[in-house]
Amino acid sequence: MLEKINGVEDVKKLDLKQKKQLAKEIRKYILQTISENGGHLASNLGVVELTIALHSIYNVPEDKIIWDVGHQIYTHKILTGRKEEFKKIRTKEGIAGFPKTCESEMDCFNTGHSSTSISVALGMARARDIRKEKNNVIAVIGDGALTGGMALEALNDAGSSKSKITVILNDNEMSISKNVGGINMLLSKLRAKKLYSRTNIKLKKLISKIPKVGAFLVKSVQRIKRGIKQLIIPKMYFEDIGFTYLGPVDGHDIEKLESILKLSKQIENPVLIHVLTKKGKGYKIAEENPDKFHAIGAFDVETGKTKKQKAKDYSEIFGDKLVKLAEKNNKIVAITAAMKDGTGLRKFSQRFSTRFFDVGIAEQHALGLAAGMAKSEMIPVVPIYSSFYQRAYDQVIHDICMQNLHVIMCVDRAGLVGADGETHHGAFDMSFFKLIPNLTILSPKDFKELEKMLKFAVDLKKPVVIRYPRGGEAKEEFKKHEEIELGKAEILQEGKDITIIGIGKTVASAVELAKELKDRKINAEVINSRFLKPFDKETIKKSISKTKKVITLEDNTIIGGLGSEIKEIIASDNAMHDIEIESYGLEDKFMGYETWEDIFKKVKEKIVK
Repeated sequence: MLEKINGVEDVKKLDLKQKKQLAKEIRKYILQTISENGGHLASNLGVVELTIALHSIYNVPEDKIIWDVGHQIYTHKILTGRKEEFKKIRTKEGIAGFPKTCESEMDCFNTGHSSTSISVALGMARARDIRKEKNNVIAVIGDGALTGGMALEALNDAGSSKSKITVILNDNEMSISKNVGGINMLLSKLRAKKLYSRTNIKLKKLISKIPKVGAFLVKSVQRIKRGIKQLIIPKMYFEDIGFTYLGPVDGHDIEKLESILKLSKQIENPVLIHVLTKKGKGYKIAEENPDKFHAIGAFDVETGKTKKQKAKDYSEIFGDKLVKLAEKNNKIVAITAAMKDGTGLRKFSQRFSTRFFDVGIAEQHALGLAAGMAKSEMIPVVPIYSSFYQRAYDQVIHDICMQNLHVIMCVDRAGLVGADGETHHGAFDMSFFKLIPNLTILSPKDFKELEKMLKFAVDLKKPVVIRYPRGGEAKEEFKKHEEIELGKAEILQEGKDITIIGIGKTVASAVELAKELKDRKINAEVINSRFLKPFDKETIKKSISKTKKVITLEDNTIIGGLGSEIKEIIASDNAMHDIEIESYGLEDKFMGYETWEDIFKKVKEKIVK
């Protein structure tokens, strides 16, 4: 079937049996491709039938389908004329792993971060209404993304808008059973009564006292109640705020999906379709380990094991050190926004379960929560990916730094991240954090320095940002590790001809560049900035006043980062007007699939030549 599909019109020609066969073939194709290229596997295997049904009923690009986050778009790309290009997905020569309007008119909006789709869809629907057009607008959003405040804000607005908009809730976690719906309604009414609440508490205490089995019985009853509650509460909530609720429907039954989608098209007000899917559907190893196969590198299909042995990375080093610090300091707590494994907090969550908080995809809430805990004399540590910290900028300013609260903000995935592309690069954090008063900003040159910086941050009792890259250390092995002093840089190598200054990951590049220049009889002084704020002006000024030439290296946008800081120092001192400076970093544009290594290779060729 897949060989016959060159566009969405070919999908519409298939009968139900052929579509089921197509779903099997697409799963196999995705599995084969991602096992070689890496990518988001489990989420894409879970939406194959849903995507086929969407393209059977709707007509893109006239109808608009906005994919929340966008990492579940593989089947959509395959069906919309990019079947061959899919073989090189997430590579420099291939297509993106997320929606890209520049790639195809079938992608109506670029997405890469969570919880945005309903807002965008409502915007498109309202624009359509103003123009008096009749096309359909559909937002496909996962249940996890509904923890994001933006999604809830959009639902609130959409429900009262009366605009014809369809929200498809792709639910891959809830367990829903039709034959207990009546019991669920009954329990919903009972829970609203104070008598029930008081009785419930007394019964819980009574049952828990039963020898050996009491605690188990309480937990079992709680699980059953939660499952029953889920049957009715979603429908009540969505209908109360203005949506027509349809479902739940089996997200792997194409016939039922098409039927409910057709029904939704007849409704003129906002509609929410509750679709139940299974992450990793069709690949047993991913079904059993959906977290592991959410995003994965190249792997062996037969065993599910990654082809490249995972080495220690910054996230793991951070997590291990935090556990050691927390063992000695019971004020330390850890907060994650649905990224426990990705940010290295699994061990902490197991070791200190009462001091670990996963708030879901809710970065703003994570930082607000941290501010409240810091105000109450705890020491919250909040590791979030650089590109996601952008979502909580107001909380960093207003809730944390304005009150000078002791919150440790660990900026994971700082700099370029390669195959995830422009939506996930940590290209701006040094620049936007640098503007904020009361904030200390550090970046380690290697694992050992990260551990020292984390200990320093715990003791500092001020707002701190520690930024570190994705993956492991550079090949450069540093012999020198001075103790961390507030605002103090580290001179790694003395020289007289030129000063090379790096920060974080780029310090290794600075040392490498100095070695290249030494072969050409140029004696370079190498400085590890360590701090972006407060900045060690004294050490830097002394060095560049001596060498009269300076090169800066940073894996951050060239505007507002390390290079800008040094240029400001030179510009403000008349005695330094004769100093030559060249700053290298990320260009003033949204980067593609580049890595810092790609950029530095070009920088090195230019300088050494």
